Amino acid sequence: MLTERTLARLQDMLSHAREAVAFAANRERADLDIDRLLNLGLVRLLEVVGEAASQVPQADRARYPQIPWLGIIRLRHRIVHGYTTINFDILWQIIHTDLPPLIAQREAILAGQP
Repeated sequence: MLTERTLARLQDMLSHAREAVAFAANRERADLDIDRLLNLGLVRLLEVVGEAASQVPQADRARYPQIPWLGIIRLRHRIVHGYTTINFDILWQIIHTDLPPLIAQREAILAGQP
């Protein structure tokens, strides 16, 4: 059984990932270059997903090896520490390709918890 803290971090990851996907819906990649609020919002949402992942204890991460924990955490580090060189093509791809399965995985984990 997962602790309250872990469940809260998984919920943080889920809600922020959902919000990022919703922000990007019906938008084009080029919008990241011209819409500063969209740009800042998506970057911040992915930062939170990565920070929340980093706060899930290693033992709990090991229970869900299908989740790319290190990749998520490394993305957060890359965004925070390499903020001047964020590749928005990659960011856009992550939001459209990687987040939807991540959302489904989080929903399945949280649905299985009492």
